[in-house]
Amino acid sequence: VKRKIITVSTMRFSSPITATLVASLFSQTTANGISSKLQVHLPHTLSKPGGYEHREALFGIPPYGASLQQSVYYADSELCDDTVDTHGGYPIRSKDSSGKMIPWPAPYILMVDRGGCTFVQKVRNAQRAGAAGVIIADDTCLCTAGDLCTPDPGEECESNEPIMADDGSGADITIPSFLMFKEDADPVKAELKANHNVRIEMAWALPNPDARVEYELWTIPTDKISEPFQKEFKEAAIALGKHAQFTPHMYIYDGIKSGCQSDDGENECYNLCTNSGRYCATDPDNDLDHGISGADVVKESLRRICIWKIHGDADGIGVEWWDYINEFMFRCDNEKFFANEDCAKDAMQHASVDYNKVQMCMKDSGGLEGDVKNTVLEEQLSAKETSGVVILPATYVNNTPLRGELEFATVFKAICAGFSKGSEPQVCIQCANCKEELNCVLKKKCSSDATHSVSVPIFAAALLSMFLCFCCVGLIQWQRSQRHMREQVKGILAEYMPLDDMNKIDSATDADDGEFA
Repeated sequence: VKRKIITVSTMRFSSPITATLVASLFSQTTANGISSKLQVHLPHTLSKPGGYEHREALFGIPPYGASLQQSVYYADSELCDDTVDTHGGYPIRSKDSSGKMIPWPAPYILMVDRGGCTFVQKVRNAQRAGAAGVIIADDTCLCTAGDLCTPDPGEECESNEPIMADDGSGADITIPSFLMFKEDADPVKAELKANHNVRIEMAWALPNPDARVEYELWTIPTDKISEPFQKEFKEAAIALGKHAQFTPHMYIYDGIKSGCQSDDGENECYNLCTNSGRYCATDPDNDLDHGISGADVVKESLRRICIWKIHGDADGIGVEWWDYINEFMFRCDNEKFFANEDCAKDAMQHASVDYNKVQMCMKDSGGLEGDVKNTVLEEQLSAKETSGVVILPATYVNNTPLRGELEFATVFKAICAGFSKGSEPQVCIQCANCKEELNCVLKKKCSSDATHSVSVPIFAAALLSMFLCFCCVGLIQWQRSQRHMREQVKGILAEYMPLDDMNKIDSATDADDGEFA
């Protein structure tokens, strides 16, 4: 095999049995459905009705409900080095003052050949180089393509479809990426190498059949990555109300398929499984002799699904379920109390969960002892097969997997994008385009807008205040000028009045002299 579809070399396992359980997670692969679209707009001769078949990366953050349409540049490189030569590739561009081709003008979509390093490393390097999106050009034909694909000299077709999986380090990648099959990528590369402009559109949409959006969360009780989301999203679930249906899922392994049950029905996987090896989970601390066991995880998973069935199935919101998760994380999420029944009971009491009903649900579903099927856990195994979930935690909106980190903003925006036009609830209209979505949901207003804008009354009051201020300053200045003018007049009068008096005296003297002359 030329490449490993998914590598698990970065994971450490406490036993071969655990490794087998984890490997079963990665053995399930499904097509990406209708959540995205890839189309060539220029040249028009390469445009296909309905777009090109492709595969989405399981990392990066696609802009759900939006599209990216930009010019494409071919790196003519595997892009495995951290230093990316943005002056190379195709089409040929004009040269700068140093004699080099000008860099790829942003924004752009970068086409990169498959091979040499992981998909994550290629896309990360492209992101650092300024790419807005990445198209990985497959260099190996699928055997199922038949005569539609011409393999390179000396190369054979591959039977397994490649998966753009996260190698465990893709959390820092924010740009989207697609894999384009060889029979489709080769003509695009030929156009680019011929120095012709190529323009591609990458689009993402969520199925929106009606006025109610369905969203799901796949996780396990020991998953730390999903904890912030589970702490924060309760208020959004309440605000979405009847407009959305939430369903939590717990990821457990089919112990029979994983070889954890012998032919005579005995548990072959020690404390990783319940029900004589039927339902299993990996050991969270990789220590089979101490701490939390896989069987403990299965038990807590069953408890959480039962709580949802009692308190969440009917309304799709499940306030008590969210409260229990938070209470359990606060009180019991440690090695000492995780499997402690009293701690779980205490968490349920603080969350207003009916402990007796939960215990009855766990028992009536088949329990966790003996070689007995548990109907609730069987439902989870069936849902896992149907969804094709391969990485935890995972979220689905309208049966479409979301990419990128599990964050409040990503899930909330995706849910709001899943409503049919005109059916969006008020919280989506108000907060989906707010810069601080969580804060908007909590305060029921977009405070970021208020921070960066001024309302009409405030603006009018400010103008009036400035006007009055200028009037006051003008009045004071006018009064000062009037006072100054009066003082000048008085000064002039004071200067010339003595002369008038002198003239009067002189005139009187002259008159007297005339009489006695």
